[in-house]
Amino acid sequence: MIYILKLYMQRLTTGLLLITALLSGCSRHSGPQIVDDPRVIILMYHRITAGEASNIYERSAAEFEKDLEYLHENNIRVIDLSELKEIVDGETDLLSHAAVITFDDGDRSWYTLAAPLLKKYRMKGTFFLWASRMGMDSFLTWDEVTLMSNFAYEGGVRPFSFGSHTMSHQYLMTMKDALGGGATFDAYLDEELGGSKILIDKHIYDSVDALALPFGNGAGDTDIIAAAQRNGYSFIRTSERNVTGTAATDLYRLPSLPMLDDTAQEQIGTYLGIE
Repeated sequence: MIYILKLYMQRLTTGLLLITALLSGCSRHSGPQIVDDPRVIILMYHRITAGEASNIYERSAAEFEKDLEYLHENNIRVIDLSELKEIVDGETDLLSHAAVITFDDGDRSWYTLAAPLLKKYRMKGTFFLWASRMGMDSFLTWDEVTLMSNFAYEGGVRPFSFGSHTMSHQYLMTMKDALGGGATFDAYLDEELGGSKILIDKHIYDSVDALALPFGNGAGDTDIIAAAQRNGYSFIRTSERNVTGTAATDLYRLPSLPMLDDTAQEQIGTYLGIE
């Protein structure tokens, strides 16, 4: 989980991923609603609960469905990271606001609660796995990961993609200090990033190309970015919120809005400039 002070989580800021662009996404809308300043936001979830959330980092299924309804009602198209790359690379543009829905850790609620709701609204999701924990305690099994990965809407679009939350979910910068950086840290990163990618790739339809930093630790670190690149990653999603300037379109330093137990749906609109 991303251990960030609750007070900080409640602050409204203006910088997140604000990308002016044009795109066609996957949602229930018959067509995009053209806006003057279309933007993209990345949403970050953890565990989805059947009843009320028991801690700040959880989101109830009822609130999660309200989030999806909010996206739908406000013509915010749900896209995935590959579509985001097309926007950043200038290969496609966007007529309406868009959102990327992401989840961290690997809780089984993704299979039992999140995926059915995403299917109901024909939306996409990106799921970052704590690779060494799959099949343990309340985590997804690899069979469930495979089933989600292979699910497709009519027309063959697979809405659920998987990324890495590293192998062992440690504070990467703490490990950098402990190992003294250099070749030893590089070898550690190759196992955490490369090893987790190899493991996850065995169980999914496509191949892992996105990393979510554990605890958001290490955003912008050049050694971590280099390790991600040499191990085949195209994206790093961080927990940063106050990102402005070039970092707002830096695929190796993507900001996100944490969706906590008390996050109002309107906060999505605030970041997109529609509230």
